[in-house]
This record gives sequence, structure tokens and C-alpha cells, in this order.
Amino acid sequence: MHTSTSSSSSSYYYYHHHTITSSISSRRNLHFPSSSSSSPSLFRRTITLSSSSSPFTEFNSKERRERDSWLYDDANNDISLRLPDLKNLLRLLQLKKSGGSHSRPGRVSLVGTGPGDPDLLTVKAAKAVAGADLVLYDRLVSHEVLSLARDDARLLYVGKTAGYHSRTQDEIHRLLLAFAEAGANVVRLKGGDPLVFGRGGEEMDFLQQQGIEIKVIPGITSASGIAAELGIPLTHRGVANSVRFLTGHSRSGGTDPLYVSEHAADPDSTLVIYMGLSTLPALAQKLMNHGLPSGTPAVAVERGTTPQQRTVFSEIKDLVNEVKLADLVSPTLIIIGKVVALSPLWPQSFERTSMQSETCSFANK
Repeated sequence: MHTSTSSSSSSYYYYHHHTITSSISSRRNLHFPSSSSSSPSLFRRTITLSSSSSPFTEFNSKERRERDSWLYDDANNDISLRLPDLKNLLRLLQLKKSGGSHSRPGRVSLVGTGPGDPDLLTVKAAKAVAGADLVLYDRLVSHEVLSLARDDARLLYVGKTAGYHSRTQDEIHRLLLAFAEAGANVVRLKGGDPLVFGRGGEEMDFLQQQGIEIKVIPGITSASGIAAELGIPLTHRGVANSVRFLTGHSRSGGTDPLYVSEHAADPDSTLVIYMGLSTLPALAQKLMNHGLPSGTPAVAVERGTTPQQRTVFSEIKDLVNEVKLADLVSPTLIIIGKVVALSPLWPQSFERTSMQSETCSFANK
């Protein structure tokens, strides 16, 4: 074990370097702060695994990117200029599929891919991807999921991330409509569940108004998938009788933590915050100001359920500092509530398990 001292404080950091292949923490970078005892303030257990996942499949498949480069490299032109080309392409696909006779307009399936682990994709979602003529996909949809598409299917990235041309929501609406009117079977892939902070409701409403057949295939939302991965029950008899999902962003680009905290500072409830990394300092402070105990357990999880997952456990009063120390980035999910301490990975559980293991080892000598 290597021990070092932080230059900004007297806290110690413990680094455990080993690989685990079959435990609950098999692909986690875990940060365990312990502010309620005299033990070192941060435990880090680092697990190194290789990853085949990527949020941008077109860069994993050279042949597909070369074939579809005109779909991806349209950053300087309005997408509407390409709609005739797209319609012709999709009509050809549909005619080939139907044996030469033009059929009724196509349909759109809003499909949730789950929190990141491709093994959490539902059977129904996998079938939808495999049957698609065209797939419009968001950020963090894995290569494994996109590889389920047919070889002749078109994949178009429409997510939003720094350094890439982003499609506006209006552009995405027009793309979905144009493809469906061309007779294509379109799959709109979204991380998590399309109707939980995924703007799936907006796309569904728009397409229904245009008379387009639409189907929603739910996915495991990040709150459920990540909580299960960490062994955290979102509700638990005698501990938490409800769970509340919040977004850290509003339509104006921010959130009002005062309003949120007035309704969410309930010690008998579990609070799950999506996209809340940038507003965490204000939100945490307001929650405590409105009565949430400062010692309430919390956890922040970056890229949950993927090989790149990093996890920070802390009491809410220390969560902001611990997240900064770990340098977490988006997407990060935050869970706040007493149920977090029920996780076998919560610091006290980790320390107790470690001591039990050491005691057993000593007794067997």
C-alpha cells in the first residue's frame, strides 16, 4: 500500500491497485471519504479494466464512417439541405426491404439503452435496433449496442458534446419526421430511459402531431441501474419511503436550488439528481439549509455501469469537496439519502469488511 499526504490538508490517501473480476465493484474507481472518524479521510480502490465501449461508434468503424461521411460532416450546412438525399436513400432502403413495392410511411421507435452497460439492454430494444433502417443515437450509446444494427443500416450521431457539431432539438424533430415519411423504420436511441430526462416526451408529442406511428421501448434509467450496481436500495422499509428524481438543469440552462431544496430536503426520502454536477454546490448547501442533516450519506457516480465508472462516497457536507478532489466530470449521477449507507461499498461497510478479513487472516495463521 502506498500512502501520501495532500499538500492542502493533513489527510491521507490510500491507493489499492488490483483487479477484481467477479465482485460488485468489478469495474469501479471508488473513493471512500470518512469524515466521522479518526481514520484517514479517503480510501481509494482502483480497478483497472480494458474497455471496448465508445460513445462515438462512427470512429470505431472506419468502413461505416467512410460510407456515411456525408451524414456526419455536415456541420457547416443546414441539415434541411440534406433531407432530399436522406429521403431518397431511405426510400431505396424501404423499397429493397419490401421487395420493390412502396409501403405506408415508416415509424419511429424511441428506445432506451440503459445506463451504459450494454448487458442491461432489453431484448425488445435489441430487436428494435436490429430491425432499424436508420438509427439516430445520443452521446454514450455504446459501440456494443450500435453494432446490433444491420450492415446496411445508417447510423447518425445527434448527441450533444463539446467539440462536435450538435443538432438542435428542432433539427432532430425534422430528421425523425423526414425519415419516417420516407418509409423508413427509424430507431431513436437514448441513454437510460427515453422518458426520464431524455426529451423523449417532446419527440413523441411532435411526431404524434404529424401523424407518425411511434413506439416507446423503455430502458433502465440511470438511477435504477447505478443504484443496483452499488447495492443501494432507492427505497427501504424504515429508511426511505419515497424517491425523487431531479434534473440539475432547467430549460434556461440552470436550476433554482432554493425551490428544489424546499421540496426535497426530506431525510426520509431518497434524492437522485441527474446532470447536477455544475449545480451541486448550491443544491447541497440549500438542502442543508432547509433541514437535511449534514451527515446524510451521498454518492456521486461518473459514467455509471461502464468500465470508466468512478464513484465518490461522502456525507453531503463534504460531497462537493470530495467530488472536486476526484475531478469527476459529466455525466455524473448523484444519490443523496440514508439508503446510500446500506450499500456494501459505503465506507463504514468497507472498513468493517477489511477489519473482518484481517481478523480472519490472523486467526488462520
